Amino acid sequence: MGLIGSLSKEQLNFFDSNGFLVIESFYSSDEVLEMRNRMAELLDGFDAPSSSSIFSTKNQQLTDDYFFESAEKISFFFEEKAFGNDGNLRQPKELSINKVGHALHEIDPIFNKFSNSEKISSIFCSLGYKRPVVIQSMYIFKQPGIGGEVVPHQDNSFLYTEPPSCTGLWLALEDATIINGCLWAIPGSHKNGLVRRFIRDDNGVHFDRNSPSYNQKEFVPLEVKAGTLVVIHGDLIHQSFENKSPTSRHALSLHIVDTDGFEWAKDNWIRRKTAPEPLYVS
Repeated sequence: MGLIGSLSKEQLNFFDSNGFLVIESFYSSDEVLEMRNRMAELLDGFDAPSSSSIFSTKNQQLTDDYFFESAEKISFFFEEKAFGNDGNLRQPKELSINKVGHALHEIDPIFNKFSNSEKISSIFCSLGYKRPVVIQSMYIFKQPGIGGEVVPHQDNSFLYTEPPSCTGLWLALEDATIINGCLWAIPGSHKNGLVRRFIRDDNGVHFDRNSPSYNQKEFVPLEVKAGTLVVIHGDLIHQSFENKSPTSRHALSLHIVDTDGFEWAKDNWIRRKTAPEPLYVS
């Protein structure tokens, strides 16, 4: 499937039926390389502290003030397996970072350009959004050998509006395969509604209920080439496995919510001091 401008009727029908849409060659190889080179520069300028924040979808109670403050910053999070028993990195920082987030799209001019493009905004015009806002961005590395598993989840759990409006965009910056940890999704699972919420309160963060078990046979792999965009409904059940291969799987992830007629939940983990700007509209 291709996209220049708004989504076609066929694409919208596929998205409505399956809860995801794969758009090949959304950004060119040169544009992908520009983002990857910029991230390499950001990593080069990052001095790994002696006490570092680790990101894990298996134990999200590991969140700390550094994580909460990342909502309006460019922050660096390490893989769970990045450190040895002595507390030191097992390998260079470039091969130890899990992700960088969560305000790349606001602060960095290169990522702002691609996150706020007319091509991005046209998707949300097609989906009926009135005032779409990128609420978070993440550069995900899926490092070779130690790239962590992302357990089955729904994006609306973490970025909730009333009524729900979150849509995820997942841009492959390297080829994503079954071997190096591509996305997997249960087609049509978005039609079953939101399963649980990720709540932030005075005691920290927690889910409001336990996760149901999923039949792994229902998941389908979304193997894509670099430059491909995957549009993900906020209620779609999706996951990715640990990357045990020698090949990384870089990706840029954006999450968008509507702010016209939709209320941002006060118990979301993101609590911004300033209101985000809406997506570019021509």
